[in-house]
Amino acid sequence: MNALKKHTDGKRRTGAAKAAKKTVFLTGATGNMGFQGLRAMMEDLSMYNIVILVMDDEKDRARVKDMEGTPGLRIKYGDLTNMDDVMDCVRGADLVLHVAALVSPVADDRPELAMKVNCGGMRNIVQAVKALGQSETTKVVAIGTIAETGDRMPPIHWGRVGDPIKPSMFDYYAVSKVAAERYLIESGLTYWASLRQTGIMGPGMSRIRDAIMFHNCLDNVLEYVSDRDSGTLLRNMCREEFSGRLKPGFWGHIYNIGGGESCRVDTYSMYKTLYGALGFTDMKYVIEPRLYATRNFHGQYYLDSDKLNDFLHFRHDSMQYFYDAYLENLGSTRTIARLVCGLPGGQRLMGAILRRTFRKQATGTRGTLSFIEENREDHIDAYWGSRRNWEALGDDANAMRHFTQWDRVVPIDHGYDESKPESELTLQDMRNAAAFRGGRLVSPAMRTGDWSTPLTFTCAFGHTFAASPRLVLEGGHWCDQCESASWNYSARAKVDPFFAQVWTPLHDASEPEREYPKIVSERDV
Repeated sequence: MNALKKHTDGKRRTGAAKAAKKTVFLTGATGNMGFQGLRAMMEDLSMYNIVILVMDDEKDRARVKDMEGTPGLRIKYGDLTNMDDVMDCVRGADLVLHVAALVSPVADDRPELAMKVNCGGMRNIVQAVKALGQSETTKVVAIGTIAETGDRMPPIHWGRVGDPIKPSMFDYYAVSKVAAERYLIESGLTYWASLRQTGIMGPGMSRIRDAIMFHNCLDNVLEYVSDRDSGTLLRNMCREEFSGRLKPGFWGHIYNIGGGESCRVDTYSMYKTLYGALGFTDMKYVIEPRLYATRNFHGQYYLDSDKLNDFLHFRHDSMQYFYDAYLENLGSTRTIARLVCGLPGGQRLMGAILRRTFRKQATGTRGTLSFIEENREDHIDAYWGSRRNWEALGDDANAMRHFTQWDRVVPIDHGYDESKPESELTLQDMRNAAAFRGGRLVSPAMRTGDWSTPLTFTCAFGHTFAASPRLVLEGGHWCDQCESASWNYSARAKVDPFFAQVWTPLHDASEPEREYPKIVSERDV
């Protein structure tokens, strides 16, 4: 009788364990994407518990104050760079959604802190998962960035994962995220995914009043995604995973987050829509070409962003959502601007007011005009190619010749036969890929179809490094020593045909071969 009771009690305990709620650890819950995700995820607290790690400061505490005491939500006040805090949050977590990051423009002003938070935080999460013995159970989804692939100005404005990693010069946010992604891919965790976030549109973007907006070239493109669709993505990640609907093939890959066709726009067309809503029919009154960089900013249209949406079904918004948010943020200013622009000479007057404001912003910290006025030759070369190129832009927006062939795709060759199933990847494939990158595969053997085990390579500059086929072929990463030391793109393009595809079309052969040393790398964390 006692044996039967013991057996029955055991079955009950097993059943209870099976019915136990899952736990999600969300970082960055007070940020733009993270907060939208948290609010969406809280709709499902009957399905899973949520743990969030929040900086213990007045601003972040205020952000989540109304959520304190919510059943199923645990708020841990601490720091992503503190291993004890991370361990406390990772312990028992079934899914980690790592959204937290120090982003631009703050990351560019404080590169050491950006590396500590963005790369160091990723390391802490991975190491905590391993230390707790959860490497085969906890699933980690990290948010990367479109900035990892950097400047993709026309005609190479269409891209996909696997294209060369190429963070723009001086973009320490991108540099730190490249290092973080590399660490995750090579972590050895059983379940991981890296989602490269694009520009997030919404009320937050409409309030940007920083000189970084002049880094975004007029002919640059982005396939944006809305803040609320980004939040839906995080919620659906949990729903699909915990309901068992998420296909196993999701894990172990890199994806681009993009809003799809309705969210693709070039910067000049976006400005025409926004300023047109203010009453401007002629852009020469409001857009001053010399304020804007002509290169060295991230952006692209995606050839592969549908892949992630097919898994997580998050897309709903179009660019109209941003336009509406921008105009709502202006409030009565919009009405006044339309009235003034409707008067004789009104566009000239209103334009003069706006241009004066823009010029003041562009001469401040990180401002494009400050690079010119201070004769910062390295920045001038990076953002325009030369002072002569900047001068040639002139003052009249109508005199600019804009790119128009937006639907034309210039394919980037990844240097191996992509039509083959992953299970058929061979040692010879990796030799070919290494040679196409100007290097050599050193490893004498490889298990066919093994994308995870690191191989040994040398790059064109003689550095020896380890990297998995997944990192190289799907991630677009290459030599970590080159990446850590400097932006050596001019020299690399001359010896690396793979990389030359995303450099040579945007740079004249007569340009000086400049190398830009980095002041911080993941080796400093």
